[in-house]
Amino acid sequence: MLEFNNVSKSFWTGTQRKVILDRVSFRVELGRSLGILAPNGTGKTTLINIMAGLEKPDEGEVRRTCNVSFPLGFMGGVVSRVSAMENSRYIAKLYGMDPDYVESFCRWLCSLGEYFDQPIGTYSAGMRARFSFALMLALDFDIYLIDEGMPGTTDVEFNKKAGAILEERLRTTTIIIVSHHAHILEKFARSAAVLRNGRLHMFDTLEEAKQLYDYETQG
Repeated sequence: MLEFNNVSKSFWTGTQRKVILDRVSFRVELGRSLGILAPNGTGKTTLINIMAGLEKPDEGEVRRTCNVSFPLGFMGGVVSRVSAMENSRYIAKLYGMDPDYVESFCRWLCSLGEYFDQPIGTYSAGMRARFSFALMLALDFDIYLIDEGMPGTTDVEFNKKAGAILEERLRTTTIIIVSHHAHILEKFARSAAVLRNGRLHMFDTLEEAKQLYDYETQG
């Protein structure tokens, strides 16, 4: 379970205080994936980072009673000066997993060839995204956090393989995905919420959430 209890978060922009979360409370139970609709600039990434523990709230409590992933695309734990092979083995040890398995899984999914054994600092943005996603899927999490869906890559084979694995994970794990596009959530989420003006409005279905989201964004 992942639970927010009266969580607040805001930033000073230089001219005003921008409220991201205003005493937000909600709970995500295992087995019930959640999609969150949020327009650009409302704090999607901040919300995901708080869920992961990468950022702390100003007020309130975040409770995690299960293993919650780092956000898809997060490279903060990866060392650029060493290879994907070395990174995958090191991070596997941190999470108590078999380094041989994590390395072979990432090597297979990324399909980076000889680049897998070269420093990550030499990778393109798309290659880094593929490695980050592969690493997240290789590790054993109860809840996976995804900011805006699939990584930005034009590699069709990778997108197909990674998408199939992610869909399979839905049967045994829980996904929290945040996006400003409703169609991205349809494949992964059953229940849904709308983040707007610091408030998180929860709904039983994505269709209900879309009605509020469309009204707010088009109104």
